Amino acid sequence: MPLLQREYEDIRDCMRPGDVIAFSGKKAFSKIIKKATKSNISHVGVVLHTKLEMSGTSQGRLFNQIAEATASGVKFTKLSDIKRNHKGKLWWLPLNDIARAALTNNEKDFFDFLIDSRGKPYDTLPVLIRAWIDHLDRLGITENKEDFGSLFCSELVAGALEKADVISNINASEVTPIDVCRFRIYADDYVQFKGKKKKIRRFNSMDPTQNTV
Repeated sequence: MPLLQREYEDIRDCMRPGDVIAFSGKKAFSKIIKKATKSNISHVGVVLHTKLEMSGTSQGRLFNQIAEATASGVKFTKLSDIKRNHKGKLWWLPLNDIARAALTNNEKDFFDFLIDSRGKPYDTLPVLIRAWIDHLDRLGITENKEDFGSLFCSELVAGALEKADVISNINASEVTPIDVCRFRIYADDYVQFKGKKKKIRRFNSMDPTQNTV
């Protein structure tokens, strides 16, 4: 998939609910995730739209929030704030037409899952198990049951897309950040909007165990 590089201000109005934002962080835990998953992706979130009503008018302005699971739990964060404060790289992965149609048909389930998840605690164990002993997991020797009581970032994103029937036949609790980037649900181009231009490593290494609609 071709990588484009754009300023956030030039693409912000093109982002739509369900699009994925991928992060490459510089903190110690981010480095652990990247090393464990042999990728340069340490975190993912999923785009929401929020309408801000202007006082005294019938007009409103859309701004982008993302739903993300962080050490402080599941929260909704303005993407412009993330772009300003994040010390690393950011990519936008827009959904393709087929995935977009599926989400549109099931958008209530998508939003309900994210709203119901807001405030839930953070969980690192499933992704670390998946990352470090991935080969055993694929052989069926280890298995994490899908459980949304607490959530890791990629588990939250995969769970929301699963509820919307954008992806299927997965266990969201076993999905790592780079796995989310490798789902077959994105448009032909993806866009980096912060940091020195760098492709997502292992982006094109498709995982046959992860089926999408």
